[in-house]
Amino acid sequence: MKIKMEKMLKTVKMMEILIRIVIIIIILKLSNHHTQFLRSGNSFTLSPITITITCPLLKLGSIIIIIFFAFHLKNLFFRDSGALCDLRTIMDLVSGYKGVVGFVFGNENSSNADSYVERLLDRINNGKLPDDRRNAITELQAIVSESQASQLAIGAMGFPIMLSILKEERDDVEMVRGALETLVSALTPINHAKVSSNEVQPDLMNSDLLSREADSIPLLLSLLEEDDFYVRYYTLQLLTALVTNSPQRLQEAILTIPRGITRLMDMLMDREVIRNEALLLLTHLTREAGEIQKIVVFEGAFEKIFSIIKEEGNSDGGVVVQDCLELLNNLLRNNASNQVLLRETIGLDSLISILKLRASAYTFTQQKTINLLSTLETIKLLIKGGSEANSGKDMNKQTNKTALVQKKVLDHLLILGVESQWAPVPVRCAAMQCIGDLITGDSKIRDLLASKVLGEEPQVEPALNSILRIILRTSSTQEFIAADYVFKSFCEKNGDGQSMLASTLIPQPYSMNHAPLEEDVSMSFGSMLLHGLTLGENDGDLEICCRAASVLSHILKDNLPCKEKVLRIEIEVPMQSLGAPEPLMHRMVKYLAVASSMKQRKDGKSTTTSGISYVQAIILKLLVTWLADCPNAVHCFLDARPHLTYILELVSNLSETVCVRGFAAVILGECVIYNKSNDSGKDAFAVVDAISQKVGLSSYFLKFDEMQKSFVFANVESSVMRKSFSRSSAASMADIEDVDENDSSEKKNLDHPILSSILDSYFVNLVKRLEADIREQIVEVYSHPKIKVAVVPAELEQKNGESDGDYIKRLKGFVEKQSSEIQDLLVRNATLAEDAAKSGGGSNFQSEQRSSPSDRVQIETLRRELQESYQRLEVLKAEKAKFESDSTMYRSLAAKTEADLRSLSDAYNSLEQANFQLENEVKALKRGGGSSTIFPDVEAIKAEAREEAQKESEGELNDLLVCLGQEQSKVERLSARLLELGEDVDELLEGVGDDLGVPEDGEDEEDDE
Repeated sequence: MKIKMEKMLKTVKMMEILIRIVIIIIILKLSNHHTQFLRSGNSFTLSPITITITCPLLKLGSIIIIIFFAFHLKNLFFRDSGALCDLRTIMDLVSGYKGVVGFVFGNENSSNADSYVERLLDRINNGKLPDDRRNAITELQAIVSESQASQLAIGAMGFPIMLSILKEERDDVEMVRGALETLVSALTPINHAKVSSNEVQPDLMNSDLLSREADSIPLLLSLLEEDDFYVRYYTLQLLTALVTNSPQRLQEAILTIPRGITRLMDMLMDREVIRNEALLLLTHLTREAGEIQKIVVFEGAFEKIFSIIKEEGNSDGGVVVQDCLELLNNLLRNNASNQVLLRETIGLDSLISILKLRASAYTFTQQKTINLLSTLETIKLLIKGGSEANSGKDMNKQTNKTALVQKKVLDHLLILGVESQWAPVPVRCAAMQCIGDLITGDSKIRDLLASKVLGEEPQVEPALNSILRIILRTSSTQEFIAADYVFKSFCEKNGDGQSMLASTLIPQPYSMNHAPLEEDVSMSFGSMLLHGLTLGENDGDLEICCRAASVLSHILKDNLPCKEKVLRIEIEVPMQSLGAPEPLMHRMVKYLAVASSMKQRKDGKSTTTSGISYVQAIILKLLVTWLADCPNAVHCFLDARPHLTYILELVSNLSETVCVRGFAAVILGECVIYNKSNDSGKDAFAVVDAISQKVGLSSYFLKFDEMQKSFVFANVESSVMRKSFSRSSAASMADIEDVDENDSSEKKNLDHPILSSILDSYFVNLVKRLEADIREQIVEVYSHPKIKVAVVPAELEQKNGESDGDYIKRLKGFVEKQSSEIQDLLVRNATLAEDAAKSGGGSNFQSEQRSSPSDRVQIETLRRELQESYQRLEVLKAEKAKFESDSTMYRSLAAKTEADLRSLSDAYNSLEQANFQLENEVKALKRGGGSSTIFPDVEAIKAEAREEAQKESEGELNDLLVCLGQEQSKVERLSARLLELGEDVDELLEGVGDDLGVPEDGEDEEDDE
């Protein structure tokens, strides 16, 4: 009993010391953060037994602390006698008290979290009892998953301890699970509130720290071979968190690990939960990693992906199908080799089968929509081919298209995009975009599309008619853009297709043109298009008209015969009393004016419509395309004088958008450069005069600069590029129904965002080309007189029978006419100089602008002379450079010729020396010996040779005789043997040797010789 009391007294003393420490911590906290409570009346008296606190806040804190102490002291005093209050328990109490203090004063700072995490890590690392270590790691995981401060603490202190558990304690499955789960919590963001950009994000920091730990990635990959389900599951989650936050480092590390990708691919054949996590990991891992993509494909990724998709139910499957398709798209994006492997190994049948609509064709859930959109993106990637840097991209692209068409992908796309009007708008749009990409640049596929018919008997119609009906009827702007893209792709560089469509443009009676759209089922393509072009002047009808105008612009693009044919189309008026039929072009200009007036009326009101804001721009785009390279179209446009006046008003109207003013300026320029008329009020001079008077040349040219800098023109190329489809963006892309019009429609005088999709690179380049020609042609026309009077000597001579008075009057009129023309020319030049000065805007021209017209004319004349001098100087410089180059060339030729001559001279000299040396040798030989030495005896040589030949022939003859003797003995033996056998030897030998007789004789004769 006495021993127990001593232990209790020691414990009480220790508690008193700890209480003092806690109170000191509280006072320090108060002095730092709560100085407003420290007044002269507040006193803090500390003693071992009593604590006097007069501050109300401290009283509340002390009450909570006392209650907390009492609870734990009760447990300590009533323990079993064998249990001791060790230091670890007391330190745990201190940690708990610090947490209470932090809770009381509302400040969960990092020091408390650090100390608590440090205590738990100490228990895990140095603990002796397994249960205590497991409890510690469970508690650590709990606080790390809920506190960002704890995440930072575990990242700063705990990663080596966690990795050592994974490396050295594989047998303790619970500890390995706890370590993995703690690491996953440390790398998972806590979304209690929005994190500011400059605030530290513990998950990203921890990912970077963990990926830098030595052998951390190989260690985690080795855990995938463990038998425990949760170990593999948490390992995949941890790797996914790492690749999400630090993708490049993890990709580089996995490439250096033997069989690293193989282990991940093996997880696709594991249980369903493991497989799904492995899919997510591979999806993140294969983004923009070409080497990993190739390894994954060689490990059989395509077969496994399509097997999982089929098992999950194709497009009717869940999010797993989406993950499989996202992984597939990562493997195919800009990777021609992987596309070839897919095409030549498992084929495209499995991909096409996903697009097939089954029993639930009329039911489209959000997940099914996302799956179909992902599949359509796969089709787009195959149609696109490889990356731009790949030399064989075009061949691979064409091969992919051919393979897709052979698998009847066009039929499935038409069903999804055109026939299935119950399908969601994003799916229909994506399908029609795939159709446009598929037929681009391929005449065979275009013809195939033109021959397709949709529907069932008797309501069948061509596919192009159905797509046109979508353009005219749909209420979705996105669907209109997608369907219009099909016609753009069909007509691009396809003169035969354009002529085929234009041949169907047959005007209908007025009653038929204004019939409801539902009655157009039996119409031809052209009649339906004219129906949309001339429907009416109401708000909705004008929007339909502008959509039809967009299709017509594709038909007329770069096709002069089609422009001429459509130019001859005339539209009936409601009543014959109102006038004769008017050309289709005049009707388009009329609708353009109506749209402008309706827009002006609605600008004064708070309500605006989505259609009117882009009707003008699309109709103007049609007119720009129509007038290009077509003088007859320009003549038809200028037939009605109000047309020119209205276009001039559009150019000068500041309330119109930048593109509307710019397109109108282009139309005026086309009326100048393609104007072949000689009529007084319709020629190019009249148009230029009207521009100068109503707008001003400097202001007119400024419209082109404003248009080139506009948002629409700057975003034409970027609007073609689509964002890659991923899980994070899938839901938003599946829900989108239309163009966001609030981005720019709220601001005044900005163009509708739809124009970025309607205007293509061809039209932008056309406008740029026309701008240069327009500037040059307008200056040329404005700088010269309208009538160039030729001074003919006969004009100055008196005619026969002409009186002197009449002759003088005629000469006077001629001189006055010449003077007026010269004065007109001078005024034009002066105005051009003034406009150039205004457009320059520099201070150098301010004095010129203040001078008189005659001074400006003189200045302009001097400027022209100076310019001509500069030109002559440039010509002289060019000639001088040419002469210098020629002289350099001739110098090099002379040097080369001199070198050749020198080499020839040296060769000749060497030959002369050799010849001289040979002559000396001959002379020496003649002087040194007789003629017999120099000229040997030929007859003696012949005789000697004949003797040697005779000796050789005698030797050969002797050898031949020996051989003949041997053969003769053989014949005699054979003859005797034959006689013994009863054969007639003479009869057998008859005729033998006759055929060899002649050669033998010849040989004998030769031997005789």
